[in-house]
Amino acid sequence: MCGRFALKTPAAEIVKCFGLDEAVDLAPRYNISPGTDIPAIRHAPDGRRVMHLLRWGLVPNWAKDPTIGAKLSNARGETVAEKPSFRSAFQRRRCLVPADGFYEWKAVEGGKKQPYYFSMADGQPFALGGLWESWKGPDGQILRTCCLITTGPNEVMVPVHDRMPVIVAPADFEAWLTADADTALSLVRPYPADAMQSWPVDRRVSRSAEEGAGLIEAIG
Repeated sequence: MCGRFALKTPAAEIVKCFGLDEAVDLAPRYNISPGTDIPAIRHAPDGRRVMHLLRWGLVPNWAKDPTIGAKLSNARGETVAEKPSFRSAFQRRRCLVPADGFYEWKAVEGGKKQPYYFSMADGQPFALGGLWESWKGPDGQILRTCCLITTGPNEVMVPVHDRMPVIVAPADFEAWLTADADTALSLVRPYPADAMQSWPVDRRVSRSAEEGAGLIEAIG
């Protein structure tokens, strides 16, 4: 599961890194959690690559109400192309979620969990693979939501957790956003471990109300 991530890179740099034609402005966030609005990159109907804010927690268009989104923040890569909650979105509505890093928790002695921060070894922002949906409420209002896809761990993740988010390489951005489902499914895989780094961080990040750059600093 991927339940928290950070994005501190300014929107202007995100525009360059991801080749965007349109982008919402962003403030640095170091403890982004499900149920909040997060930046998601999609292809607009006119072919432009755009970044808008979508609610994290997928609400399928057939859902009776939006509360299902609380259970659908992640989709397992092994079944994402088959499960009814994700199948249609995986075929037609994939997105990229920009991040500077994400968190995962390791079980330690005493039943406690130690959070770790994972990022690229070069410190650059990267793309998490996701899906998006539009849901129309009884009042006619449109709610646009998204989720992240997870896969098995690479060697950096193994000591901490048995899952990691799908990370899409820059060379595969266009394929992820526009190619057929079979091509996209081939990109659902662990990211190369030698391109990543990680370190333990303060347990404060476990509380969703906590914020600030101190959350991603390594602890001894």
